Amino acid sequence: MIKIDKLTACDNPQFIKPQRVWYTQDGVSKSWEVVETHDSVAILLYHESEEAFILVKQFRPAVFLKNHEGYTYELCAGLIDKADKSVAQIAREEIMEECGYDVETSSLVRITSFFTAVGFAGGEQTLFYAAVDESMHTGKGGGIDDEMIEVVKLPLHEARNFMFDETKAKTPGLLFAFMWFFEHYKK
Repeated sequence: MIKIDKLTACDNPQFIKPQRVWYTQDGVSKSWEVVETHDSVAILLYHESEEAFILVKQFRPAVFLKNHEGYTYELCAGLIDKADKSVAQIAREEIMEECGYDVETSSLVRITSFFTAVGFAGGEQTLFYAAVDESMHTGKGGGIDDEMIEVVKLPLHEARNFMFDETKAKTPGLLFAFMWFFEHYKK
């Protein structure tokens, strides 16, 4: 069971920086609240022999404030917060940490990049695809430190209905990745 104990202003944020931006647009002075964030990677994982997508399910406090459940279904993903590593190397690490699969960077297919949370943050996310099999499953996944990530296998034949099941909180990136998959890998 999860219960919110309190909601306070964020004095010393670790991963975001709330700010107010003042700007002029067509001669009109304006301001807007923004959040400076890290860019990120996300990876659509498809288990070929099981014909299933590998997703992560985790608690998101911001979603909890909206739906009082807080668990979301997402792509394997992570922040781009290591300047000494390529985006593909960070994606590889995230796959191992969250899902337990060892995927070579050369096996990652870069799909595209896009901006997320454009109304207040505008972080750029780079989306990859990787096919996996059991020979690559070398770790248990679940995240690192105090992350509590559940690895979920979604059968391919259930994915289209899952996309439109509004009882399951999911990200737009996940929906876009599924549409990309169905366009490129007609099954």
